[in-house]
Amino acid sequence: MSAHGGGGGGGGRTRVGRYELGRTLGEGTFAKVKFARNVETGENVAIKILDKDKVLRHKMIAQIKREISTMKLIRHPNVIRMYEVMASKTKIYIVIELVTGGELFDKIASRGRLKEDDARKYFQQLINAVDYCHSRGVYHRDLKPENLLLDANGTLKVSDFGLSALSQQVREDGLLHTTCGTPNYVAPEVINNKGYDGAKADLWSCGVILFVLMAGYLPFEDSNLMSLYKKIYKADFTCPSWFSTSAKKLIKKILDPNPNTRITIAEVINNEWFKKGYQPPRFETADVNLDDVNSIFNESGDPAQLVVERREERPAVMNAFELISTSQGLNLGTLFEKQTGSVKRETRFASRLPANEILSKIEAAAGPMGFNVQKRNYKLKLQGENPGRKGQLAIATEVFEVTPSLYMVELRKSNGDTLEFHNFYHSISNGLKDVMWKPDSSIAEADEIRH
Repeated sequence: MSAHGGGGGGGGRTRVGRYELGRTLGEGTFAKVKFARNVETGENVAIKILDKDKVLRHKMIAQIKREISTMKLIRHPNVIRMYEVMASKTKIYIVIELVTGGELFDKIASRGRLKEDDARKYFQQLINAVDYCHSRGVYHRDLKPENLLLDANGTLKVSDFGLSALSQQVREDGLLHTTCGTPNYVAPEVINNKGYDGAKADLWSCGVILFVLMAGYLPFEDSNLMSLYKKIYKADFTCPSWFSTSAKKLIKKILDPNPNTRITIAEVINNEWFKKGYQPPRFETADVNLDDVNSIFNESGDPAQLVVERREERPAVMNAFELISTSQGLNLGTLFEKQTGSVKRETRFASRLPANEILSKIEAAAGPMGFNVQKRNYKLKLQGENPGRKGQLAIATEVFEVTPSLYMVELRKSNGDTLEFHNFYHSISNGLKDVMWKPDSSIAEADEIRH
């Protein structure tokens, strides 16, 4: 089967430049990431869509332009490639490599912890990526599980390098201040907000990630935020008994709360534990054109440079490749079958009802649960009225046509707490029993593997 086979053209697709946009792969405060296909080459990519206003409002043009330019020049086997940048009147589109192997942390969710040799292999790839970007003057500043993806061969790919400025805020004092989501991965000096060295802060996050890979849980965990901060400031953690002595020693040197005495990346690469089975990365350098980056931030705003979104009013038809890529590791068995285990940030079910009817029923079920509903095309935005553990729960819903008589409905958490999203889904699915199609009598539901 060709990668772009099966019903990808035509109905319900949005075109941006030479790309046809598909399903949303993930969304956050600043950006949405969509599956896309280059119609000229048939290549599948991902497109990160940013709101121009938000970027301009945060006075970050110079920094983002610099970081995006640098990211276009970076070609490293463990860093997600950035292919090109486009802009419409209101949006910035960043075309990046599509990675289909899911998140590294899904491996822990399904198996518990990793063996030390496996954890070391991923840690080596992570350090390779981070070290390389630092050598080019780009710092991540927000390394966490969602940024660690695997390609189809199981190679680690770090995402969002160079876009970290988007999770920073310029305050009245003119300095960068990080808006932390979960502080579990964040270095003490960053939480302190006193200004910090990006390289040292990134390495701390790598240390927390290594601990989680080998332990299966976080080194710093507390339901009380102030207690959690105290633990991070003091580096108050204990390595489990199954860590080897040399791994314990290295983690202790990385998770040093004083950035001045913390081990450096160069010293990590020379560490005996780290060096075991180490393979330095092999990669090419190439000529890269930065005209597109310059043109999207061009103050004159030459309309000739802008792309336009064009769309048809009907549910998006999901092509065969997209449908298969929603399934874990391209295993079709998991496509519509119930999966147990870790809580995911999105979920889906199949339905044989017409698209409009599906959306009306979701709207009717969500209202009494305290959600405001906005409807546009074949999408719903559900906004919770109650403040949750991590802000109000917000859910994006979209209907895709798989065949003329079968639709796939995806519910995706766009804000709030994952556990609260899971509870919401279980409550609402009781009210949607007549909407969900049940092949072989099991509820047709598949929890997403990617963010």
